[in-house]
Amino acid sequence: MRDYYRPLVRSDAPRPDDALPLAGGPRWFSHVARHRRDGSVTRMPASEIPEAALARLTAPRAPLLGLDMHQPQIMAILNVTPDSFSDGGLDGSSTEAALRGRRLMTDGADLLDIGGESTRPGAEEVPLGEEISRTEPVIRALAGVPISIDTRKEPVAKAAIRAGAALVNDVSGLTFDPALADFCVENALPVCIMHSQGGPETMQDAPRYDDVLLDVYDFLEAQVEMLEAKGLSRDKIVVDPGIGFGKTQEHNLALLNGLALLHGLGCPILLGVSRKGFVGRIGEAPDPKKRAPGSIAVALAGIAQGVQIFRVHDVAETRQAIALWQAVEQGAGAGHDA
Repeated sequence: MRDYYRPLVRSDAPRPDDALPLAGGPRWFSHVARHRRDGSVTRMPASEIPEAALARLTAPRAPLLGLDMHQPQIMAILNVTPDSFSDGGLDGSSTEAALRGRRLMTDGADLLDIGGESTRPGAEEVPLGEEISRTEPVIRALAGVPISIDTRKEPVAKAAIRAGAALVNDVSGLTFDPALADFCVENALPVCIMHSQGGPETMQDAPRYDDVLLDVYDFLEAQVEMLEAKGLSRDKIVVDPGIGFGKTQEHNLALLNGLALLHGLGCPILLGVSRKGFVGRIGEAPDPKKRAPGSIAVALAGIAQGVQIFRVHDVAETRQAIALWQAVEQGAGAGHDA
């Protein structure tokens, strides 16, 4: 039976002598939880796990688009769609969308994730030409800004990269368009693989898993290994558990509770929970635009587990929350009096 190792992440000081760095960052662990398919979860010293597994958990993550993966990075959502669940239809033109993107960068974003096809539950597929016409001019207008293209389709990604995008973020985890994986490999492009059970049209129709945490891990591992076998370096791959994509609230919470397991893939982790439905249900906020507090709370829980990238709508609020979290955790600030 296969063993899966979830580091029990800590950040307090002083560290014990047997503390190991998590993904080369500021957090550490000395013990892991061993998960098995029979449902058992056992605490054990990290020194007892296989050397290869330990190496993946501890190895420093390489910079992504020049961004330090040992500090939390904010990926701002810039949807240029008429129908995204929270921010669709905000712009009247590509110029307006680009201005909104620059405001997000001023608010504290580290990169922009630009998408021209809504992937909310029940959304229908957008024709290729329309998706390209929505995204390409906005990317060109944002020259000099680090940009990710949020798409499942190789032609859209190709147009976006030509326009200035530098990372591909595929919510289908490279399963929708097989040509997209080859395009990323051939051009040595950083790529984010997300897990989703089914497409947007059907993904919330009674999703089922044997063990959601291990099932998602296995899918992401298979896709990472596929890309590596094709020739893409693991340090160009980001993984995303796909919160809200083919998952019930129970599934989402199980994944969030066990997020640190994904460090075993040896890749940076991206977490996208901003304004999601479960945040509204648990936080009693039916209006997506009023879910910033709950979204930030979940993001901070992700930081505690060593997540590196956060995909958010509310950039300034998230940036402030992270700054305060880090100041309290480190016991230091900017040197100002109260």
